[in-house]
Amino acid sequence: MAAFRLCALLCWLSLTAVATSHAGSEKPSDTLDKEFHRQRREVLRQQLPPRSVAVLFASPVRNRANDVDYYYHPDPDFYYLTGYKEPNAVLLLFGSPQNVGGKQVQELLFVQPNNPMHELWNGKRLGVEGAAKELGIATLPNTDFSNFKLDTANLQHILIKELPHDVRDDAADEADLYSLLGQFKTKVNYPADFSATRSMLYGIVREHGLGQAEGVSVYIQEAMQQEPELKRDKPLQGYLEAKDMRSRTKAVAAVPSQKLDAYTLDQLLDGMREVKTEAEINLLRKAASMSAVGQIEVMKAMKPGMSEMEVQGIHEFVFKKYGAQHVGYPSIVGAGNNGCVLHYTSSAKPAISGQELVLMDVGAEYLGYTADVTRTIPANGKFTKEQRAIYELVLKAQEAGFAQCKVGNAFNAPHQAAEAVIADGLVKLGIIKKREEVQRYFPHGTSHYLGLDVHDRGSFGPFQANTVITVEPGIYIPEGSPCDRKWWGIGMRIEDDILITEKGWENLSKLAPRTVAEIEKTMAQPSALDGFKLPQLN
Repeated sequence: MAAFRLCALLCWLSLTAVATSHAGSEKPSDTLDKEFHRQRREVLRQQLPPRSVAVLFASPVRNRANDVDYYYHPDPDFYYLTGYKEPNAVLLLFGSPQNVGGKQVQELLFVQPNNPMHELWNGKRLGVEGAAKELGIATLPNTDFSNFKLDTANLQHILIKELPHDVRDDAADEADLYSLLGQFKTKVNYPADFSATRSMLYGIVREHGLGQAEGVSVYIQEAMQQEPELKRDKPLQGYLEAKDMRSRTKAVAAVPSQKLDAYTLDQLLDGMREVKTEAEINLLRKAASMSAVGQIEVMKAMKPGMSEMEVQGIHEFVFKKYGAQHVGYPSIVGAGNNGCVLHYTSSAKPAISGQELVLMDVGAEYLGYTADVTRTIPANGKFTKEQRAIYELVLKAQEAGFAQCKVGNAFNAPHQAAEAVIADGLVKLGIIKKREEVQRYFPHGTSHYLGLDVHDRGSFGPFQANTVITVEPGIYIPEGSPCDRKWWGIGMRIEDDILITEKGWENLSKLAPRTVAEIEKTMAQPSALDGFKLPQLN
C-alpha cells in the first residue's frame, strides 16, 4: 500500500500448515497465546511512570447500514496487550499495585458478560470467567465499570490514547462503549475542551523542544493548520515565538505538566510495536507468503477482458483458502490509468484491455497481522518497450532501497536511495527535465512499518533488528502528463515486505515474481481457473 511521507519525529510448506491448522479446533495452532499478551503488558507496565494508570478502550462497533454492522475488528493496541477481540471493553494497567476487592492487582480488564439472547444472534462471548481463563488477566464485567473507584487523587499520570470518537449510543446497553467513555470522563474530570492533539504537542515540546526546535516548530504549525483553535494556545504560541535558546528554554518550561496525558502511551506503544517478537514475525511471514501466492495465481489467470473486480476476487480467494479471514486494507487493483491513483479501491473497470498494465496492491491479514505486497503486470502477458523501461527503473530503485535496510540506518534511507534512482532514470528517459521534478511522478514515501496495522506503529528512528517495513517505490504517469504521450497511463509499483535483521534483510514476500522475465514466464503458465465458467445471467 503506497506509503506517504511521515513526520521524522515520531515457503510453501509453512502455507500448507496454515491451510490445515484449523482441523479439530476453532483456532489455528499459531494463534498468539496468552503468554505473548501477558509479556506485552508487562513490558509496557515496566515503562509506566510512578503512580500512573494506562487506560485503553476497545474499538467501536461500526454500522454499515440500517441494522447491519461491519465485521468487528479489534483495536490493534487493545488486542496486542490482551488478546481480547470483542467490543465494549476497557483495560487498566497500573504503574503500582492497586487494592481491588481486597486483592492487589496491577491490571484489570472489563469485558462483556455472557448474554444468552445476544449470543443467540451474534455468537458466543468469552464472558468474564472465559476471558479470565483464556486471557490470563484479572477480569470484571463491564457493567461494574460505572461503580469502579479509580483513585485519581493518588494518580500523577492518567495515560490515554485519543479516545474513540463517532461512537453510537446503544440506549439499551448501560455498558456499551458510549457509556464506558462517559463513565471514564466523569471519573477523571475530563475537560470539555480537552484536545488529544494539544496534549501530544505539549509532550513533543517537553521531550524534543530544545534539541529539535526546527522540526518541532514545523510540526506544531502543521497541527495548527489542521486544528485552527490551537493557534490560541498560549504555551504553543510562546514556543513558536521563541527565537534563541534562552527564550526557548523558558517556553519549554512554561508548557504545563499533564495529569491526563495523550502523548506518553502512544510513544511507549510505538517503541514496543516497532520491534517484532519471533511469534509476530512468523505471522507476518505467513501473511506475506499468502499474498505472494495470490499474485502468482492472478498472473497465471490474467487475460484481457477480465474485470478489476475479478482480479481482486482471485487474490482474496487465495487468502481465504489459506485461512486468512480478512484483507489488511481495501484491495487496490487498478488497470491502465487507474493504476496512477495511489489508493484506488473501487475496482470499477469492467474489462481490462490487452495493452494495459494492472497494478495489484493486495495484502492478506492473518491472525491480525497484515502483509502489503504489490506487483504490476501486463494484461496480455508481455510488457511493451515503454512499460518495460519504467518497470526496470522501479525495480532498480527497489533494489537500491533494499540495500539500505540495515540496522542503524535512518528510516528514510530506503526512500532517499530509491528516489535518487528514479530521478536519474526519469531524466534519462526524457520524462522530466530536472531531478527536482521527480515528485510529480513519484509522490509517496518508499517505506512504512508493517504489523497489526498496514501502516504500523513505530518511532521512525534508526532501524532496529526485527523490524518489518515495506519497500515500495513507484512511478505514476497519468493521462495528460507533461511528457511524451507514449508514457501516459503507466502506473507502476513494486512492493515487498522486508524484515530487518542483525545480518541484513529478508524479503518475506519473495515468492512473488519480481523481474520482467519472471513475470512473463509465470503469466505463460496455465491457471487452475482456465476452465472455470459461470452461466450467463439475463
